Amino acid sequence: MVIAALGMAMVIGSEGVDLSVGSVMALAAAVLPLYIGYGFWPAVLVALLVGALVGVVNGTLVAVVGLQPIVATLALLVGGRGLALVFADGQLKGITNPTLLELGTGELLGVPYTVLIAGVLALVIGFVVRGTVYGRQLVAVGGNRAASALAGLPVKRVLIGTYALCAVLAALAGVLATARLGASDPSAIGNLMELSAITAVVVGGTPLSGGSIRVLGTVAGALLMQLVRAMLINHDLPDSSAQMIQAAIILAAVYIARERRTR
Repeated sequence: MVIAALGMAMVIGSEGVDLSVGSVMALAAAVLPLYIGYGFWPAVLVALLVGALVGVVNGTLVAVVGLQPIVATLALLVGGRGLALVFADGQLKGITNPTLLELGTGELLGVPYTVLIAGVLALVIGFVVRGTVYGRQLVAVGGNRAASALAGLPVKRVLIGTYALCAVLAALAGVLATARLGASDPSAIGNLMELSAITAVVVGGTPLSGGSIRVLGTVAGALLMQLVRAMLINHDLPDSSAQMIQAAIILAAVYIARERRTR
């Protein structure tokens, strides 16, 4: 969840939203078995390229065509998972590549590889947001898109790049989920991940109005949501209860953020 939430934080920081991250995860999972015969790296590269392509389409619809982000990404939320099921023939496919399986289950000094990857990406995204020209342009575009365009900032390029980066991170999350499960299951992988990612970002303090990105808060929000979900599972509560609690957390986080802005 942390990896997908990091990409979502950047999109929300641009005053947008990406509802297709779960479908991108499913697409990446569906593509892996098709190319894993060529080796680990070619299969992963193709999965990430598929994610990048979806992100470019999303970004183009928002920045060039002028569609609202929720409308543009909603189309790929539905169509992307359907395409993933077509790639997989609607079937769960096992993974036997040892490198991919090791990525999902292996550890380094007692720390799972997936956790290490998420931690490194959090540091990288934090640096990108705070220490690069692109990061400053992203925050400016999210704060006031019209003023940014008048100031000569490459608004369209920033938006397209942001949606592409979000989708690549979602595709990577799909690869890691597949590696952890040891199977490609496009019908389940990434299901409702877009809601979990948005929740993590909002709980972490990033305003839905854009113009600010809280990377550390997003990581904390994702970990909190994972903790809540784990507690519910341990108490044998159904997924419906988890979803209702998630909705309550979103409402509380949005209300608290609004109160802070009005002070």
